Amino acid sequence: MGKLLERHKAASHFAPMTGSGCVEHCEMSSDVLGVNKDFSVYLPAGYEEGKRRYPVVYMLHPAGGTHESWIHSGSLPQVADDAIRSGMAIPMIVVMADAGGIGEMHLGKHLGFFSVPGWDYEAYFHKELIPLVDSIYRTISDKKHRAIIGASMGGEASISYAQKNPDLYGAACAISGIVGHPEQSQMAQSDNDYADSLIANNPTAYVENATEEEIERLKSVRWFTDCGDSDYFYEGNIAFFLAMKKRGVPIDYRMRSGVHGWYYWITSLAPILHFLSIGFAED
Repeated sequence: MGKLLERHKAASHFAPMTGSGCVEHCEMSSDVLGVNKDFSVYLPAGYEEGKRRYPVVYMLHPAGGTHESWIHSGSLPQVADDAIRSGMAIPMIVVMADAGGIGEMHLGKHLGFFSVPGWDYEAYFHKELIPLVDSIYRTISDKKHRAIIGASMGGEASISYAQKNPDLYGAACAISGIVGHPEQSQMAQSDNDYADSLIANNPTAYVENATEEEIERLKSVRWFTDCGDSDYFYEGNIAFFLAMKKRGVPIDYRMRSGVHGWYYWITSLAPILHFLSIGFAED
């Protein structure tokens, strides 16, 4: 398992309010990847004063982003605070992983949440990051209380991770995910390894080709997808929804007016946190 190298509270650009959580930035060493990796963690209000344990959600960013994208572009801390204060969501820990590529725009080598030759990101995520988070934060470390969310590139990965590890995640949610026609991703045009990883992990193809045993395992996960009607991945999301319905796997599907971008993703967050909270609270 990787080792924690640094953990510090992030500075807030917002005036503190009653019932506000906080964000920490962390750096860990990865034996799998052979480099240090950053990640950020949202802790709900009251975490530092108490001893209770919390459900944990892993959030995956879109291509061109980093572990800080859901904080600065996605307003995750503010949305989570508001949802928890209003009772729409229960308090939870949110871990924001980093799969940005090398370079100024984070679109170069090592882009993506999938493993490619010489870069076993999925092993890092599941064998190092999750165990480390469970060891240093007061998570409820079982399937029911662990979920995963992602947007765009991260949306495909969130669904694929849960498909391949249904005993690890109780819920998986994709916002504008590349789930049906991954070859459409503009980021795949200049990186063959990244493009191949998107196609190899296509969630729709997984469902269509799954065995009956695999389908039964998928039914143990709560699925949620949301994609705008003017998003360039809307056809793929419809294809994924239809594939799930055809194989009898329950899924919550949303399509609203909108395009592929942060405004749509931010407005998806509160309903998704509510969806996750229902599953976390079920007996």
